[in-house]
Amino acid sequence: MKRNIVIATVAAAALITGGTATALATTGDDESAAKQSSVQVKDDDRKDDDGQGDERDDADDAAENTAEAKAAKVTAAEAIKAALAKTPGTAVSAELDEEDGGLVWGVDILKGGTWHEVEVDPGTGKVLGTWVDKDDDGDDAADAARVNSALKGASTSAEDAARAGADKGTVTSVDLDDDGTAGAWGVETTGAKGAESEWNVDLKTGKVTADRHDDHDSQADQADDDRDDQAEDGSDD
Repeated sequence: MKRNIVIATVAAAALITGGTATALATTGDDESAAKQSSVQVKDDDRKDDDGQGDERDDADDAAENTAEAKAAKVTAAEAIKAALAKTPGTAVSAELDEEDGGLVWGVDILKGGTWHEVEVDPGTGKVLGTWVDKDDDGDDAADAARVNSALKGASTSAEDAARAGADKGTVTSVDLDDDGTAGAWGVETTGAKGAESEWNVDLKTGKVTADRHDDHDSQADQADDDRDDQAEDGSDD
């Protein structure tokens, strides 16, 4: 259940530099002002559609994923631990995110019936800022109930899932499904060459398995792309 308000990625390959930028809390009641991230991400100003086709875009995405994964010296598990030390509760998700030019770990924590967002520096492990995250639709109580239902009897925490997923690559996201019936944590990893993979970590056993639903979605997306290409070719004739 990702409750991050800002979820953004850099459109082209990222270059990690020593520049400065400010990561700001974007919503909710400010508890501690967000500080600058020590890890900066720069867009190389390539356009998404540079005329080089899908192969070039895929290469750009892989380069971006690799750069961000390598820049995050603090692991997902370490970020979750740091966030919980600052704001005790139940960690529900963690995601490596680009925000205002800086790379941050965004960790969602449920404390009682209140949601908190905690940003952790992926370079130092220090907490950059915390604030209450309120849903604009007023569904906070319902969200909390779904999470509590999903995690009832669970013995595998988000931190445990992040550690388990690290055997498959660099963990960039840990998330609990938001339908309240989840039997596993969803974990996203980036491989050495930038390839992204998704895994399920069982809530009770901690067993890691490939996310077959993601494979099915990828195949469906490819089929849609193929149909679009065929339609365009037909309209050109």
